[in-house]
Amino acid sequence: MSHIKISWSSGEIFAELRDTPTAQILLQALPLSSSANVWGDEIYFSLPFTAEAESDASDVVDKGAVCFWLDGDALALLFGPTPVSRNDECRLISPANILGEMIGDLAVLRSVRSGDKILVEAA
Repeated sequence: MSHIKISWSSGEIFAELRDTPTAQILLQALPLSSSANVWGDEIYFSLPFTAEAESDASDVVDKGAVCFWLDGDALALLFGPTPVSRNDECRLISPANILGEMIGDLAVLRSVRSGDKILVEAA
């Protein structure tokens, strides 16, 4: 398993990545920085690559999932409901590849603001 650190001015969180084709592309692109977008309890930010849908791509994922949003070429961090969720599920607007899961207290993600600079690096 590979680990990454995702940080911004007011916090950081670590994630454990599965061994998937998209996770390998992400690891090869590190380190990288982007600008955060907040959508309900989802943080997403553009990445400098694209990827093909994997067999388990889904629009509903587990809380804490680290995903590659296929329609937006973006890393998506889900820690609760989004505007399209039903009840308490974590739902993206369209399918994403599931890369892994965040480790630790997901509440730290509530400090991310749209426009914050996000840094992703190997951990």
